[in-house]
Amino acid sequence: MEIHDANHRRSKIGGHTIFLREAGPPDAPVLLLPHGYPCSSYQFRRLMPGLADRWRTVAFDWPGFGYSDTPDPAEFDYDFNAYAGVLADVADALHLERYALWLHDYGSQIGLRHAIAHPDRIAALVIQNGDIYEDVLGPKYDTIKAWWADKSVERHRPLEEAVSEEGFRKEFIGEVSEDVASRVPPDLWKLHWPLMNTPIRKAVSVRLMEKLEQNIEWFPRYQSYLREHRPPTLIVWGPQDGYMPEQSALAYRRDLPNAELHILDEAGHWLLETHFEEALRLVRDFLSRTLP
Repeated sequence: MEIHDANHRRSKIGGHTIFLREAGPPDAPVLLLPHGYPCSSYQFRRLMPGLADRWRTVAFDWPGFGYSDTPDPAEFDYDFNAYAGVLADVADALHLERYALWLHDYGSQIGLRHAIAHPDRIAALVIQNGDIYEDVLGPKYDTIKAWWADKSVERHRPLEEAVSEEGFRKEFIGEVSEDVASRVPPDLWKLHWPLMNTPIRKAVSVRLMEKLEQNIEWFPRYQSYLREHRPPTLIVWGPQDGYMPEQSALAYRRDLPNAELHILDEAGHWLLETHFEEALRLVRDFLSRTLP
Protein backbone atom coordinates (compact mmCIF):
# COMPACT_ATOMS: atom_id res chain seq x y z
CA MET A 1 0.00 0.00 0.00
CA GLU A 2 1.41 3.34 -1.07
CA ILE A 3 1.17 6.10 1.55
CA HIS A 4 0.19 9.59 0.39
CA ASP A 5 0.70 12.86 2.22
CA ALA A 6 -2.18 15.10 3.21
CA ASN A 7 -2.56 18.71 2.07
CA HIS A 8 -3.58 21.52 4.43
CA ARG A 9 -5.21 24.88 3.77
CA ARG A 10 -7.61 27.47 5.16
CA SER A 11 -10.59 28.43 3.04
CA LYS A 12 -13.57 30.78 3.31
CA ILE A 13 -16.63 28.52 3.48
CA GLY A 14 -20.12 29.56 4.46
CA GLY A 15 -18.87 32.85 5.82
CA HIS A 16 -16.24 31.21 8.06
CA THR A 17 -12.55 30.56 7.61
CA ILE A 18 -12.26 26.77 7.83
CA PHE A 19 -9.07 24.74 8.17
CA LEU A 20 -9.09 21.73 5.83
CA ARG A 21 -7.03 18.57 5.50
CA GLU A 22 -7.31 16.61 2.26
CA ALA A 23 -5.59 13.53 0.91
CA GLY A 24 -6.07 11.25 -2.06
CA PRO A 25 -6.96 11.70 -5.74
CA PRO A 26 -9.52 14.47 -6.34
CA ASP A 27 -11.65 12.14 -8.47
CA ALA A 28 -11.62 9.21 -6.03
CA PRO A 29 -14.60 8.12 -3.87
CA VAL A 30 -14.87 10.37 -0.83
CA LEU A 31 -14.76 9.77 2.93
CA LEU A 32 -15.82 12.84 4.89
CA LEU A 33 -14.38 13.09 8.41
CA PRO A 34 -16.04 15.47 10.91
CA HIS A 35 -14.13 15.39 14.21
CA GLY A 36 -15.12 14.98 17.84
CA TYR A 37 -14.45 16.65 21.19
CA PRO A 38 -12.00 17.65 22.59
CA CYS A 39 -9.99 17.47 19.39
CA SER A 40 -9.83 18.68 15.80
CA SER A 41 -9.15 17.25 12.36
CA TYR A 42 -5.76 16.35 13.85
CA GLN A 43 -7.38 13.12 15.06
CA PHE A 44 -7.44 11.88 11.44
CA ARG A 45 -3.82 12.75 10.61
CA ARG A 46 -2.81 9.06 10.33
CA LEU A 47 -6.00 7.69 8.83
CA MET A 48 -6.08 10.03 5.85
CA PRO A 49 -2.71 9.11 4.30
CA GLY A 50 -3.48 5.47 5.09
CA LEU A 51 -6.52 5.59 2.80
CA ALA A 52 -5.37 8.08 0.19
CA ASP A 53 -4.12 5.52 -2.33
CA ARG A 54 -7.75 4.66 -3.17
CA TRP A 55 -10.01 7.25 -1.56
CA ARG A 56 -10.25 10.99 -1.23
CA THR A 57 -10.39 11.88 2.44
CA VAL A 58 -11.55 15.27 3.71
CA ALA A 59 -11.34 16.50 7.30
CA PHE A 60 -11.75 19.97 8.73
CA ASP A 61 -11.89 21.87 12.02
CA TRP A 62 -15.26 23.05 13.31
CA PRO A 63 -15.57 26.78 13.97
CA GLY A 64 -14.21 27.36 17.46
CA PHE A 65 -11.81 24.40 17.22
CA GLY A 66 -8.34 23.79 15.88
CA TYR A 67 -7.19 26.21 13.19
CA SER A 68 -10.63 27.34 12.03
CA ASP A 69 -11.90 30.75 13.04
CA THR A 70 -14.02 31.51 16.11
CA PRO A 71 -17.13 33.46 15.11
CA ASP A 72 -18.80 35.79 17.57
CA PRO A 73 -21.42 33.73 19.50
CA ALA A 74 -23.93 36.46 18.61
CA GLU A 75 -23.48 35.48 14.95
CA PHE A 76 -23.00 31.69 15.19
CA ASP A 77 -25.06 29.47 17.48
CA TYR A 78 -22.40 26.87 18.39
CA ASP A 79 -24.94 24.07 18.61
CA PHE A 80 -25.40 20.82 16.74
CA ASN A 81 -27.70 22.35 14.13
CA ALA A 82 -25.25 25.15 13.38
CA TYR A 83 -22.41 22.66 13.00
CA ALA A 84 -24.56 20.48 10.72
CA GLY A 85 -24.90 23.57 8.55
CA VAL A 86 -21.12 23.92 8.46
CA LEU A 87 -20.79 20.28 7.40
CA ALA A 88 -23.18 20.87 4.51
CA ASP A 89 -21.32 24.04 3.56
CA VAL A 90 -18.02 22.16 3.42
CA ALA A 91 -19.51 19.41 1.25
CA ASP A 92 -21.04 21.99 -1.08
CA ALA A 93 -17.90 24.11 -1.31
CA LEU A 94 -15.84 21.04 -2.28
CA HIS A 95 -18.54 19.83 -4.71
CA LEU A 96 -18.98 16.55 -2.83
CA GLU A 97 -22.17 14.90 -4.06
CA ARG A 98 -21.97 11.45 -2.49
CA TYR A 99 -19.63 10.15 0.20
CA ALA A 100 -19.06 7.89 3.15
CA LEU A 101 -19.37 9.68 6.48
CA TRP A 102 -17.31 9.01 9.61
CA LEU A 103 -19.29 9.34 12.85
CA HIS A 104 -17.32 9.86 16.07
CA ASP A 105 -18.20 11.62 19.32
CA TYR A 106 -19.95 14.98 18.63
CA GLY A 107 -19.27 14.35 14.97
CA SER A 108 -21.76 11.48 15.10
CA GLN A 109 -24.58 13.73 16.30
CA ILE A 110 -23.72 16.40 13.74
CA GLY A 111 -23.14 13.90 10.97
CA LEU A 112 -26.48 12.18 11.49
CA ARG A 113 -28.31 15.52 11.38
CA HIS A 114 -26.56 16.07 8.05
CA ALA A 115 -27.56 12.60 6.86
CA ILE A 116 -31.21 13.22 7.81
CA ALA A 117 -31.17 16.44 5.77
CA HIS A 118 -29.27 14.93 2.84
CA PRO A 119 -29.93 11.17 2.75
CA ASP A 120 -29.10 10.82 -0.94
CA ARG A 121 -25.54 11.96 -0.30
CA ILE A 122 -24.67 9.20 2.18
CA ALA A 123 -23.04 6.19 0.54
CA ALA A 124 -21.93 4.51 3.78
CA LEU A 125 -21.21 5.14 7.46
CA VAL A 126 -18.22 4.36 9.64
CA ILE A 127 -19.19 4.66 13.31
CA GLN A 128 -16.47 4.98 15.93
CA ASN A 129 -17.73 5.56 19.49
CA GLY A 130 -20.68 7.77 18.71
CA ASP A 131 -23.73 7.35 20.95
CA ILE A 132 -27.40 7.65 19.92
CA TYR A 133 -29.16 5.32 22.40
CA GLU A 134 -30.16 6.91 25.70
CA ASP A 135 -30.74 3.68 27.64
CA VAL A 136 -27.11 2.57 27.26
CA LEU A 137 -25.26 5.80 28.01
CA GLY A 138 -22.24 5.18 30.21
CA PRO A 139 -21.57 6.34 33.79
CA LYS A 140 -19.58 9.40 32.72
CA TYR A 141 -22.88 10.97 31.70
CA ASP A 142 -23.85 11.12 35.38
CA THR A 143 -22.10 14.47 35.89
CA ILE A 144 -23.90 16.05 32.95
CA LYS A 145 -27.23 14.48 33.96
CA ALA A 146 -26.81 15.92 37.46
CA TRP A 147 -26.67 19.40 35.93
CA TRP A 148 -29.69 18.67 33.73
CA ALA A 149 -31.65 17.81 36.88
CA ASP A 150 -30.34 20.76 38.91
CA LYS A 151 -29.04 23.67 36.88
CA SER A 152 -27.16 25.20 39.79
CA VAL A 153 -23.72 26.81 39.88
CA GLU A 154 -22.42 23.87 41.91
CA ARG A 155 -23.63 21.28 39.39
CA HIS A 156 -22.30 23.35 36.49
CA ARG A 157 -18.78 23.70 37.90
CA PRO A 158 -17.59 20.18 36.87
CA LEU A 159 -18.50 20.98 33.26
CA GLU A 160 -16.34 24.10 33.40
CA GLU A 161 -13.46 22.27 35.10
CA ALA A 162 -13.46 19.62 32.37
CA VAL A 163 -12.48 22.30 29.85
CA SER A 164 -8.83 22.45 30.89
CA GLU A 165 -5.55 20.87 29.93
CA GLU A 166 -5.94 18.29 32.69
CA GLY A 167 -9.55 17.69 31.66
CA PHE A 168 -8.47 17.08 28.09
CA ARG A 169 -5.72 14.71 29.24
CA LYS A 170 -8.26 12.66 31.17
CA GLU A 171 -10.52 12.49 28.14
CA PHE A 172 -7.71 11.03 26.05
CA ILE A 173 -6.13 8.55 28.47
CA GLY A 174 -8.26 8.41 31.61
CA GLU A 175 -10.16 5.21 30.87
CA VAL A 176 -7.70 2.82 29.25
CA SER A 177 -4.95 0.69 30.76
CA GLU A 178 -1.50 2.13 31.36
CA ASP A 179 -0.14 0.13 28.43
CA VAL A 180 -2.79 1.41 26.04
CA ALA A 181 -2.45 4.96 27.39
CA SER A 182 1.26 4.88 26.58
CA ARG A 183 0.35 4.72 22.88
CA VAL A 184 -1.54 8.03 23.02
CA PRO A 185 0.77 10.96 22.19
CA PRO A 186 0.53 13.84 24.67
CA ASP A 187 0.45 16.17 21.66
CA LEU A 188 -3.30 15.55 21.59
CA TRP A 189 -3.84 17.71 24.66
CA LYS A 190 -0.53 19.58 24.90
CA LEU A 191 -0.88 21.06 21.42
CA HIS A 192 -4.65 21.37 21.34
CA TRP A 193 -5.17 23.02 24.71
CA PRO A 194 -3.34 26.28 23.81
CA LEU A 195 -5.66 26.58 20.80
CA MET A 196 -8.71 26.12 23.03
CA ASN A 197 -7.56 28.25 25.97
CA THR A 198 -9.46 31.42 25.08
CA PRO A 199 -12.58 32.74 26.84
CA ILE A 200 -14.82 32.20 23.82
CA ARG A 201 -13.54 28.73 22.98
CA LYS A 202 -13.79 27.53 26.58
CA ALA A 203 -17.33 28.87 26.73
CA VAL A 204 -18.14 27.13 23.44
CA SER A 205 -16.89 23.79 24.81
CA VAL A 206 -19.04 24.13 27.92
CA ARG A 207 -22.01 25.20 25.82
CA LEU A 208 -21.75 22.06 23.70
CA MET A 209 -21.87 19.92 26.85
CA GLU A 210 -24.97 21.83 27.90
CA LYS A 211 -26.53 21.21 24.48
CA LEU A 212 -26.29 17.45 24.92
CA GLU A 213 -29.58 17.61 26.82
CA GLN A 214 -31.41 18.87 23.74
CA ASN A 215 -29.39 16.54 21.55
CA ILE A 216 -30.82 13.47 23.31
CA GLU A 217 -34.21 14.56 22.03
CA TRP A 218 -32.81 13.88 18.55
CA PHE A 219 -31.81 10.27 19.34
CA PRO A 220 -35.13 8.80 18.05
CA ARG A 221 -34.69 10.78 14.82
CA TYR A 222 -31.18 9.40 14.32
CA GLN A 223 -32.48 5.88 14.91
CA SER A 224 -35.38 6.41 12.51
CA TYR A 225 -32.97 7.57 9.78
CA LEU A 226 -30.91 4.40 10.20
CA ARG A 227 -33.98 2.14 10.11
CA GLU A 228 -35.40 3.86 7.05
CA HIS A 229 -32.27 4.18 4.94
CA ARG A 230 -30.08 1.28 6.19
CA PRO A 231 -26.81 2.69 4.80
CA PRO A 232 -23.94 0.20 4.64
CA THR A 233 -22.28 0.61 8.02
CA LEU A 234 -19.05 -0.37 9.72
CA ILE A 235 -18.95 -0.02 13.52
CA VAL A 236 -15.45 0.04 15.03
CA TRP A 237 -15.64 0.52 18.79
CA GLY A 238 -13.39 0.93 21.78
CA PRO A 239 -15.40 -0.35 24.79
CA GLN A 240 -13.16 1.23 27.45
CA ASP A 241 -15.26 4.37 27.22
CA GLY A 242 -17.14 5.82 30.19
CA TYR A 243 -19.54 7.70 27.95
CA MET A 244 -20.09 5.01 25.33
CA PRO A 245 -19.40 1.47 26.60
CA GLU A 246 -19.76 -1.71 24.57
CA GLN A 247 -23.55 -1.69 25.02
CA SER A 248 -23.68 1.62 23.13
CA ALA A 249 -22.14 -0.11 20.12
CA LEU A 250 -24.34 -3.19 20.31
CA ALA A 251 -27.44 -0.98 20.40
CA TYR A 252 -26.89 0.02 16.76
CA ARG A 253 -27.90 -3.50 15.76
CA ARG A 254 -31.47 -2.59 16.76
CA ASP A 255 -31.73 -0.32 13.72
CA LEU A 256 -28.89 -1.64 11.58
CA PRO A 257 -29.04 -5.43 11.92
CA ASN A 258 -26.65 -5.92 9.01
CA ALA A 259 -23.99 -3.51 10.25
CA GLU A 260 -20.47 -4.89 10.49
CA LEU A 261 -19.53 -4.62 14.16
CA HIS A 262 -16.01 -4.89 15.61
CA ILE A 263 -15.28 -4.39 19.31
CA LEU A 264 -11.56 -3.74 19.92
CA ASP A 265 -11.42 -5.00 23.50
CA GLU A 266 -8.64 -2.93 25.06
CA ALA A 267 -9.36 0.22 23.07
CA GLY A 268 -11.17 3.29 24.32
CA HIS A 269 -12.71 6.39 22.81
CA TRP A 270 -9.57 7.25 20.79
CA LEU A 271 -8.85 3.93 19.11
CA LEU A 272 -7.24 5.55 16.07
CA GLU A 273 -4.40 6.49 18.43
CA THR A 274 -4.02 3.12 20.13
CA HIS A 275 -5.28 0.48 17.67
CA PHE A 276 -4.62 2.22 14.38
CA GLU A 277 -3.36 -0.68 12.27
CA GLU A 278 -6.27 -2.92 13.26
CA ALA A 279 -8.79 -0.16 12.60
CA LEU A 280 -7.18 0.77 9.27
CA ARG A 281 -7.45 -2.82 8.02
CA LEU A 282 -11.13 -2.93 8.90
CA VAL A 283 -11.87 0.43 7.31
CA ARG A 284 -9.98 -0.35 4.10
CA ASP A 285 -11.78 -3.68 3.74
CA PHE A 286 -15.16 -2.05 4.33
CA LEU A 287 -14.57 0.86 1.95
CA SER A 288 -13.23 -1.45 -0.75
CA ARG A 289 -16.64 -3.16 -0.79
CA THR A 290 -18.94 -0.17 -0.25
CA LEU A 291 -17.03 2.74 -1.79
CA PRO A 292 -14.99 1.14 -4.60
